[in-house]
Amino acid sequence: MASLRGIQTRISSTKKTKQITKAMQMVSGSKLNKAENNAKAFVPYSEKIQEVVTGIAGSGEDAEHPMLQQRDVKKTAYFVITSDKGLAGPYNSNVLRAVYRTIQERHTSQDEYTVIVVGRVGRDFFKKRDIPISNEIIGLSDQPDFTDIKDLTSETVQLYTDEEIDELIIFYNHYISAISQEVSSKKLLPLTNLSEGSSMAVSSYEYEPNQEEILNVLLPQYAESLIYGALLDSKASEHASRMTAMQSATDNANDLIDDLSLQYNRARQAAITQEITEIVGGAAAQE
Repeated sequence: MASLRGIQTRISSTKKTKQITKAMQMVSGSKLNKAENNAKAFVPYSEKIQEVVTGIAGSGEDAEHPMLQQRDVKKTAYFVITSDKGLAGPYNSNVLRAVYRTIQERHTSQDEYTVIVVGRVGRDFFKKRDIPISNEIIGLSDQPDFTDIKDLTSETVQLYTDEEIDELIIFYNHYISAISQEVSSKKLLPLTNLSEGSSMAVSSYEYEPNQEEILNVLLPQYAESLIYGALLDSKASEHASRMTAMQSATDNANDLIDDLSLQYNRARQAAITQEITEIVGGAAAQE
Protein backbone atom coordinates (compact mmCIF):
# COMPACT_ATOMS: atom_id res chain seq x y z
CA MET A 1 0.00 0.00 0.00
CA ALA A 2 1.28 3.48 -0.84
CA SER A 3 2.59 5.62 2.00
CA LEU A 4 0.48 8.39 3.52
CA ARG A 5 2.96 11.00 2.30
CA GLY A 6 2.83 9.60 -1.26
CA ILE A 7 -0.97 9.65 -1.31
CA GLN A 8 -1.05 13.20 0.05
CA THR A 9 1.35 14.30 -2.70
CA ARG A 10 -0.86 12.75 -5.38
CA ILE A 11 -3.97 14.40 -3.93
CA SER A 12 -2.22 17.79 -3.87
CA SER A 13 -0.96 17.50 -7.47
CA THR A 14 -4.39 16.34 -8.70
CA LYS A 15 -6.07 19.32 -7.02
CA LYS A 16 -3.65 21.67 -8.79
CA THR A 17 -4.40 19.97 -12.11
CA LYS A 18 -8.11 20.33 -11.40
CA GLN A 19 -7.67 24.07 -10.85
CA ILE A 20 -5.94 24.39 -14.23
CA THR A 21 -8.54 22.37 -16.16
CA LYS A 22 -11.37 24.26 -14.45
CA ALA A 23 -9.82 27.59 -15.42
CA MET A 24 -9.31 26.42 -19.02
CA GLN A 25 -12.93 25.26 -19.13
CA MET A 26 -14.16 28.71 -18.05
CA VAL A 27 -11.89 30.50 -20.53
CA SER A 28 -13.06 28.27 -23.38
CA GLY A 29 -16.68 28.87 -22.38
CA SER A 30 -16.15 32.63 -22.61
CA LYS A 31 -14.42 32.30 -26.00
CA LEU A 32 -17.22 30.02 -27.22
CA ASN A 33 -19.87 32.68 -26.56
CA LYS A 34 -17.93 35.23 -28.64
CA ALA A 35 -17.16 32.75 -31.42
CA GLU A 36 -20.80 31.63 -31.61
CA ASN A 37 -21.95 35.25 -31.86
CA ASN A 38 -19.37 35.93 -34.60
CA ALA A 39 -20.58 32.94 -36.62
CA LYS A 40 -24.22 33.99 -36.27
CA ALA A 41 -23.47 37.61 -37.15
CA PHE A 42 -21.82 36.51 -40.40
CA VAL A 43 -24.87 34.56 -41.60
CA PRO A 44 -26.93 37.55 -42.96
CA TYR A 45 -24.01 38.72 -45.12
CA SER A 46 -23.39 35.19 -46.38
CA GLU A 47 -27.05 34.69 -47.27
CA LYS A 48 -27.33 38.03 -49.06
CA ILE A 49 -24.23 37.58 -51.20
CA GLN A 50 -25.40 34.05 -52.04
CA GLU A 51 -28.78 35.46 -53.05
CA VAL A 52 -27.22 38.03 -55.38
CA VAL A 53 -24.79 35.57 -56.95
CA THR A 54 -27.54 32.99 -57.39
CA GLY A 55 -29.77 35.60 -59.04
CA ILE A 56 -27.10 36.56 -61.56
CA ALA A 57 -25.91 33.03 -62.27
CA GLY A 58 -29.44 31.76 -62.71
CA SER A 59 -30.58 34.53 -65.02
CA GLY A 60 -29.06 32.88 -68.08
CA GLU A 61 -28.14 36.27 -69.49
CA ASP A 62 -24.52 37.33 -69.87
CA ALA A 63 -23.62 35.35 -66.76
CA GLU A 64 -20.83 32.97 -67.70
CA HIS A 65 -17.79 32.66 -65.48
CA PRO A 66 -15.03 30.00 -65.10
CA MET A 67 -15.80 29.61 -61.41
CA LEU A 68 -19.33 28.45 -62.32
CA GLN A 69 -18.25 25.84 -64.85
CA GLN A 70 -17.37 22.25 -64.13
CA ARG A 71 -14.16 20.99 -65.73
CA ASP A 72 -12.14 17.80 -65.76
CA VAL A 73 -10.49 17.30 -62.39
CA LYS A 74 -6.76 16.81 -62.75
CA LYS A 75 -5.77 18.26 -59.39
CA THR A 76 -7.75 18.73 -56.20
CA ALA A 77 -7.00 21.14 -53.37
CA TYR A 78 -8.12 20.34 -49.82
CA PHE A 79 -8.63 23.30 -47.51
CA VAL A 80 -8.30 21.94 -43.97
CA ILE A 81 -9.06 23.90 -40.79
CA THR A 82 -7.46 22.75 -37.52
CA SER A 83 -6.21 24.47 -34.37
CA ASP A 84 -2.79 25.66 -33.25
CA LYS A 85 -3.05 23.92 -29.87
CA GLY A 86 -4.21 20.58 -28.55
CA LEU A 87 -6.27 19.75 -25.46
CA ALA A 88 -9.42 20.02 -27.57
CA GLY A 89 -10.69 16.45 -27.44
CA PRO A 90 -11.32 14.89 -30.87
CA TYR A 91 -11.52 18.28 -32.61
CA ASN A 92 -8.33 17.89 -34.65
CA SER A 93 -8.12 14.12 -34.92
CA ASN A 94 -11.60 13.74 -36.43
CA VAL A 95 -11.10 16.21 -39.27
CA LEU A 96 -7.55 15.05 -40.03
CA ARG A 97 -8.67 11.43 -40.12
CA ALA A 98 -11.45 12.33 -42.57
CA VAL A 99 -9.10 14.25 -44.87
CA TYR A 100 -6.42 11.56 -44.80
CA ARG A 101 -8.94 8.83 -45.56
CA THR A 102 -10.35 10.84 -48.48
CA ILE A 103 -6.87 11.39 -49.92
CA GLN A 104 -6.03 7.69 -49.62
CA GLU A 105 -9.27 6.67 -51.33
CA ARG A 106 -9.28 9.21 -54.18
CA HIS A 107 -5.64 9.62 -55.17
CA THR A 108 -2.76 7.41 -56.16
CA SER A 109 -0.19 10.14 -56.81
CA GLN A 110 0.80 13.33 -55.00
CA ASP A 111 0.52 15.15 -58.32
CA GLU A 112 -3.26 14.75 -58.07
CA TYR A 113 -3.78 16.84 -54.94
CA THR A 114 -2.46 19.52 -52.61
CA VAL A 115 -3.40 20.79 -49.16
CA ILE A 116 -4.04 24.28 -47.84
CA VAL A 117 -4.04 24.12 -44.07
CA VAL A 118 -5.04 26.39 -41.21
CA GLY A 119 -3.53 25.56 -37.82
CA ARG A 120 -0.26 24.20 -36.48
CA VAL A 121 -1.70 20.77 -35.63
CA GLY A 122 -2.83 20.15 -39.22
CA ARG A 123 0.40 21.57 -40.66
CA ASP A 124 2.52 19.22 -38.55
CA PHE A 125 0.26 16.26 -39.36
CA PHE A 126 0.64 16.67 -43.13
CA LYS A 127 4.37 17.43 -42.99
CA LYS A 128 4.99 14.29 -40.96
CA ARG A 129 3.31 12.23 -43.70
CA ASP A 130 4.99 14.06 -46.61
CA ILE A 131 1.66 15.31 -47.94
CA PRO A 132 2.18 18.33 -50.26
CA ILE A 133 1.17 21.66 -48.71
CA SER A 134 0.74 24.58 -51.08
CA ASN A 135 -0.17 27.17 -48.44
CA GLU A 136 -0.58 27.42 -44.69
CA ILE A 137 -1.41 29.85 -41.91
CA ILE A 138 -0.78 29.46 -38.19
CA GLY A 139 -1.20 31.71 -35.19
CA LEU A 140 -4.73 32.93 -35.94
CA SER A 141 -6.48 34.66 -33.07
CA ASP A 142 -9.37 32.98 -31.26
CA GLN A 143 -11.73 35.55 -32.80
CA PRO A 144 -10.28 36.03 -36.32
CA ASP A 145 -11.14 38.93 -38.61
CA PHE A 146 -11.42 38.51 -42.35
CA THR A 147 -8.28 40.59 -42.80
CA ASP A 148 -6.36 37.88 -40.93
CA ILE A 149 -6.99 35.35 -43.71
CA LYS A 150 -7.61 37.66 -46.68
CA ASP A 151 -4.31 36.79 -48.34
CA LEU A 152 -4.82 33.05 -47.83
CA THR A 153 -8.36 33.04 -49.21
CA SER A 154 -7.54 35.20 -52.23
CA GLU A 155 -4.49 33.08 -53.07
CA THR A 156 -6.60 29.92 -52.75
CA VAL A 157 -9.28 31.25 -55.11
CA GLN A 158 -6.57 32.43 -57.50
CA LEU A 159 -5.24 28.86 -57.72
CA TYR A 160 -8.57 27.85 -59.25
CA THR A 161 -8.76 30.90 -61.49
CA ASP A 162 -5.27 30.16 -62.83
CA GLU A 163 -6.31 26.52 -63.38
CA GLU A 164 -3.57 25.22 -61.08
CA ILE A 165 -6.34 23.26 -59.34
CA ASP A 166 -9.63 22.04 -60.76
CA GLU A 167 -11.68 21.74 -57.58
CA LEU A 168 -11.48 22.98 -54.00
CA ILE A 169 -12.88 20.95 -51.11
CA ILE A 170 -12.98 22.24 -47.54
CA PHE A 171 -12.85 20.11 -44.38
CA TYR A 172 -13.73 21.58 -41.00
CA ASN A 173 -15.68 20.93 -37.80
CA HIS A 174 -19.24 22.19 -38.07
CA TYR A 175 -20.66 23.65 -34.86
CA ILE A 176 -24.00 22.17 -33.83
CA SER A 177 -24.07 22.89 -30.10
CA ALA A 178 -21.73 23.24 -27.16
CA ILE A 179 -21.60 19.47 -26.81
CA SER A 180 -21.91 18.43 -30.44
CA GLN A 181 -19.69 19.10 -33.45
CA GLU A 182 -19.34 17.10 -36.65
CA VAL A 183 -16.80 16.95 -39.46
CA SER A 184 -18.13 18.65 -42.57
CA SER A 185 -16.75 18.55 -46.11
CA LYS A 186 -18.00 20.78 -48.93
CA LYS A 187 -16.93 21.44 -52.49
CA LEU A 188 -16.36 25.19 -52.70
CA LEU A 189 -15.11 25.41 -56.27
CA PRO A 190 -16.48 25.24 -58.85
CA LEU A 191 -19.64 26.96 -57.65
CA THR A 192 -22.08 24.54 -59.20
CA ASN A 193 -24.56 24.31 -56.29
CA LEU A 194 -25.28 27.94 -55.47
CA SER A 195 -28.93 27.33 -54.62
CA GLU A 196 -28.16 24.44 -52.26
CA GLY A 197 -29.28 25.17 -48.71
CA SER A 198 -30.98 28.42 -49.71
CA SER A 199 -34.72 28.68 -49.11
CA MET A 200 -34.96 32.43 -49.61
CA ALA A 201 -36.72 33.97 -52.59
CA VAL A 202 -34.28 35.65 -54.93
CA SER A 203 -34.89 39.39 -55.29
CA SER A 204 -34.96 41.14 -58.64
CA TYR A 205 -32.02 43.45 -59.34
CA GLU A 206 -30.84 45.75 -62.10
CA TYR A 207 -27.12 45.45 -62.77
CA GLU A 208 -24.73 48.13 -63.93
CA PRO A 209 -22.56 47.93 -66.00
CA ASN A 210 -23.51 44.30 -66.71
CA GLN A 211 -23.88 40.96 -65.01
CA GLU A 212 -20.62 39.48 -66.30
CA GLU A 213 -18.46 42.27 -64.89
CA ILE A 214 -20.27 42.08 -61.57
CA LEU A 215 -19.69 38.33 -61.43
CA ASN A 216 -15.98 38.85 -62.07
CA VAL A 217 -15.81 40.88 -58.85
CA LEU A 218 -18.46 39.17 -56.79
CA LEU A 219 -17.70 35.48 -57.32
CA PRO A 220 -14.16 35.57 -55.86
CA GLN A 221 -15.53 37.51 -52.88
CA TYR A 222 -18.29 34.95 -52.46
CA ALA A 223 -15.85 32.04 -52.52
CA GLU A 224 -13.63 33.82 -49.99
CA SER A 225 -16.64 34.47 -47.76
CA LEU A 226 -17.46 30.74 -47.78
CA ILE A 227 -13.97 29.98 -46.47
CA TYR A 228 -14.22 32.68 -43.81
CA GLY A 229 -17.67 31.47 -42.73
CA ALA A 230 -16.31 27.93 -42.36
CA LEU A 231 -13.43 29.29 -40.27
CA LEU A 232 -15.82 31.09 -37.90
CA ASP A 233 -17.90 27.92 -37.64
CA SER A 234 -14.78 25.88 -36.96
CA LYS A 235 -13.54 28.29 -34.27
CA ALA A 236 -16.82 27.91 -32.39
CA SER A 237 -16.41 24.13 -32.63
CA GLU A 238 -12.83 24.36 -31.34
CA HIS A 239 -13.78 26.31 -28.23
CA ALA A 240 -16.77 24.04 -27.57
CA SER A 241 -14.66 20.92 -27.95
CA ARG A 242 -11.94 22.29 -25.66
CA MET A 243 -14.51 23.34 -23.06
CA THR A 244 -16.03 19.84 -23.10
CA ALA A 245 -12.61 18.20 -22.88
CA MET A 246 -11.59 20.36 -19.91
CA GLN A 247 -14.90 19.66 -18.19
CA SER A 248 -14.28 15.93 -18.58
CA ALA A 249 -10.75 16.38 -17.24
CA THR A 250 -12.10 18.28 -14.23
CA ASP A 251 -14.66 15.56 -13.54
CA ASN A 252 -11.96 12.89 -13.81
CA ALA A 253 -9.79 14.85 -11.37
CA ASN A 254 -12.67 14.98 -8.89
CA ASP A 255 -13.13 11.21 -9.18
CA LEU A 256 -9.41 10.62 -8.71
CA ILE A 257 -9.31 12.89 -5.66
CA ASP A 258 -12.21 10.96 -4.14
CA ASP A 259 -10.45 7.63 -4.77
CA LEU A 260 -7.15 8.90 -3.36
CA SER A 261 -8.90 10.36 -0.30
CA LEU A 262 -10.48 6.98 0.35
CA GLN A 263 -7.08 5.29 0.01
CA TYR A 264 -5.55 7.87 2.37
CA ASN A 265 -8.23 7.32 5.02
CA ARG A 266 -7.84 3.55 4.79
CA ALA A 267 -4.05 3.77 5.01
CA ARG A 268 -4.29 6.17 7.95
CA GLN A 269 -6.76 3.90 9.75
CA ALA A 270 -4.51 0.91 9.13
CA ALA A 271 -1.54 2.81 10.55
CA ILE A 272 -3.52 3.77 13.66
CA THR A 273 -4.72 0.21 14.13
CA GLN A 274 -1.16 -1.05 13.77
CA GLU A 275 0.05 1.40 16.41
CA ILE A 276 -2.70 0.37 18.85
CA THR A 277 -1.90 -3.29 18.26
CA GLU A 278 1.78 -2.70 18.97
CA ILE A 279 0.98 -0.77 22.17
CA VAL A 280 -1.41 -3.43 23.43
CA GLY A 281 1.10 -6.15 22.52
CA GLY A 282 3.90 -4.32 24.36
CA ALA A 283 1.76 -3.82 27.45
CA ALA A 284 0.77 -7.47 27.49
CA ALA A 285 4.40 -8.56 27.23
CA GLN A 286 5.33 -6.61 30.38
CA GLU A 287 2.67 -8.25 32.53
